[in-house]
This record gives sequence, structure tokens and C-alpha cells, in this order.
Amino acid sequence: MGTLVPGIPGFPDRAVITEVGPRDGLQSEPVFVSTPEKIALIQSLLDAGLRHFEVTSFVSPRAVPQMRDAAEVLSAFRDRKDAHLTALVPNMRGAEAAIEAGVDAMVLFASASESHNLKNVNRSRAQSLRGFADIAKLAEGTGVKLQGAIATAFGCPFEGEVDVQAVVDLACAYVDLGMDYITLGDTTGMATPALVIQRVQALRHLRGEAALALHFHNTRGVGLACVYAGLSQGVTHYESSIGGLGGCPFVPRATGNVATEDLVYLMEESGVSTGASLDLLIEAAKLAERVVGRELPGQVMKAGPRLAAASMDSVRTANG
Repeated sequence: MGTLVPGIPGFPDRAVITEVGPRDGLQSEPVFVSTPEKIALIQSLLDAGLRHFEVTSFVSPRAVPQMRDAAEVLSAFRDRKDAHLTALVPNMRGAEAAIEAGVDAMVLFASASESHNLKNVNRSRAQSLRGFADIAKLAEGTGVKLQGAIATAFGCPFEGEVDVQAVVDLACAYVDLGMDYITLGDTTGMATPALVIQRVQALRHLRGEAALALHFHNTRGVGLACVYAGLSQGVTHYESSIGGLGGCPFVPRATGNVATEDLVYLMEESGVSTGASLDLLIEAAKLAERVVGRELPGQVMKAGPRLAAASMDSVRTANG
């Protein structure tokens, strides 16, 4: 990115970005993205300087056909000591497969909304948490860590508002299970900057026990504003998807995640170092477009960096 601009007061100096495009981004694509294409996309993101990835999910191929090559994709990178590789797991069978495949961490997920949890995994939240306890026992002694994701943390498409206490209770349950990384997921793009600040402050007492991450969708056009709110509260971990790929397949009107290249642009231009190359992320976003065969919603991939100069001959001169 070059020399950082002066930081914004109250913002962290650095942030960690987890790229979720290979999982959250591709899971809803109607046409299967081949294993070599997935591997090439992840490699391009590694080349751009990203080091944290949600690579895949170990789910039923019938439920999510795009993830049927989970073990093969993960095996291409399991020897990369400079990369932290996680996978989403919904149940014990998925956990067993993920551990065998060599993940660094398993992401377990439940919804703050009871209705969404039933729709998303066909279980109550209590049933999900009981299953997580069994997975935690399975993971003991394997070196595989557990991470917890809270879906619909900012609102539910079926119930509307989600009580902040439901988010706090689920986060506390995750800490009790030994999870040291908790993501608040904006599953349907219902987050607003005010809600972000409210929830981050409500979880402040957990910050010493577990890293807090934020995951936004841009459904209503305020994804980066929500990131800005998170930065203002000192949150240093964010999840995003290259090109803005993604959207939950089990909710209506879901659209893509905040684009990784847009997120990096905002952070670096705000004095927050990410360790990523914006130019190479733009190239990775263009590769993602070719892989899925359609235009993606990322903005910086279209406009380029702020100081990218154009020749005066590239546009017409006004007459009159």
C-alpha cells in the first residue's frame, strides 16, 4: 500500500483480516467452482499478503454442493506454515473430517435468533450448544482450536430485532466452551453503526478472554460504515470476501459480504495497517469474477486505488 496516512484518533494501528470468500463467498454459487479454480483463488489471496482464511466447510454435499471438495482444497495449503486455515463445521461428522484434513481451527456457528438457527441448521440453539460441547471434547489434544460465530447478531429476517442479551449469552457460552475467537455475523446485512457500537460495548467484558471479530454484509450499503464503527471501538479482527462474493443461502434477499479489497482500502487510508497489497487484491478480485463468471459488487476493483493516475488523453476535453 505504501506509506500509511496518519492514523485516526482512537483507531487501532493494525487489523487482522480473515478472508472468507472461498467458503462464505462460493457456497451459494449456482455453478460448481472447480477445485483447481478454488486453489488458484486462495493462492492469489496469499500472494496479496492475506494470512487468515476460512477455506471451506465440512458440510453435507447435498446441502452445500459447492463445498464437496473441502478436503482436497485444504490439502493444497496444509503445509503453509505462514497461513492460518479454518473451516466451518456444523456437526460431529464435519468436525471429524476437518480434524483429519488438518485445519488449524474449526468454526462453530449458532444464531442469536432461534428462528434462524432452526432454518439454518435445523436445530434449536440449545441443541447446537450441546453439539458444540461434544465437538470440544473431540478436539481436546488435537491442537485444533475452536472459534465461535454468532449469526444474525444484528437482526433476524424472520424475527426482526435481536436482543443484545441473546448475543451476550451466546458469546459467554462460547467462552465457557474454550473458544478464544468470537465473530459477530451480520448474516443479512441488518447491522448499522449504532448497533455495532452497542454490541461491541456489551461484549467489552469478554474482550480479555476472547478476540472479537466483525463480519458484515453490504446488503443495505452500510457495510464499510459498520467497519468504521468497529474500528472506532478498537476492534482489530474483521472478516470479508474478495470482490464482495457471498450471501447466506438460508435467508431471503441476502447479498454479498463486504469486499476484501474495499475493506483494505478503507483501513489503509485510515492509517490501519493490514499487511495486504491493494493492487494484488484487485487482481484477485478480477480472478474471482472470472471464476464465477459474473460481475462482482466490489467497488475498489473497478475504480482502483485513490491515487491511480490516468492519462489526460484517456478522457475527452470539454468544449465551450
